[in-house]
Amino acid sequence: MSRAPRTWALPARGPRLSAQKIEDVKGVKIVSQKNAETGSSDEVAAPAPTEPVLLRDPSGAIDYDSLPDIIQWFLDYDQRVAVIKHPRVEELFQWKQEQSRLEGEEVFNFNSAEDRLAIGIIQSVAHHPTEPELHSWIAQLLNALDKATKATEDVSSAYDLDLSAAKSVVTESKKIPASTTRSDFLFNCWLETLCTAEVRVLGWLYREFYSRPFLPNNF
Repeated sequence: MSRAPRTWALPARGPRLSAQKIEDVKGVKIVSQKNAETGSSDEVAAPAPTEPVLLRDPSGAIDYDSLPDIIQWFLDYDQRVAVIKHPRVEELFQWKQEQSRLEGEEVFNFNSAEDRLAIGIIQSVAHHPTEPELHSWIAQLLNALDKATKATEDVSSAYDLDLSAAKSVVTESKKIPASTTRSDFLFNCWLETLCTAEVRVLGWLYREFYSRPFLPNNF
């Protein structure tokens, strides 16, 4: 499988990524060109590796430059992360970005949902440099995921939405007459997808960083 060249490196844990660094990362294609919806290919696919590899230097220190390849692995082989490449999710993300702009929010202009996910994961590692901090952040993501999932389920049931069959979540949401309810629903759909993917990758990294799995009662 071909890989896009890596032109950036994650700083030692602790410092935040600069705006210029984010801009550099945004332009790097870190996902495969496979169709996320069908997964079709004319080539015979090689067996998927069982999990990615977090590299370390000879002294045992974590090589943070291996993070892009780890994110790539999850995008290629973990369905709950790879769904971020689905056209329905991309449409949802672009709706969310445009909505934020219309509401006057200062938003960073990501090219795609994939870029948003990747940079979010990288910044989470950089901004939460200790085990308690990363644990707290993952717990917050899980809480947000739980609330978003419940909200989307409630609205889908109330308005008889069939998201599994709909080609477009944005189009399906037009069955919701109230614009505020509709916007909240779409936001929660995006949040549910994003948090699921982030938790999958960050949970794996947590285990690799601290040699134990993430559990709510770790602290």
